[in-house]
Amino acid sequence: MKLHLPSFLIGASMGATGAVIAPRLRPLALEIATVFYRIGDTAMVRIARAREDFTDLLAEAKARARQRVREPLRSVS
Repeated sequence: MKLHLPSFLIGASMGATGAVIAPRLRPLALEIATVFYRIGDTAMVRIARAREDFTDLLAEAKARARQRVREPLRSVS
């Protein structure tokens, strides 16, 4: 197999560039990951609050429905 010098030089320069740039990109990648985790946590909190509000709404509706069913029975007696 014959060595293709331009391909070798491109590959070597890409590897060297990656080795030099990688430590500098780590803080950027860390910051981006942190932002995504914050967004995810915020979304989960909002979903939990909305679910709790919905559950409270259904419980109140159930209580009202059962109270209205009982009221006519009390007035008949």
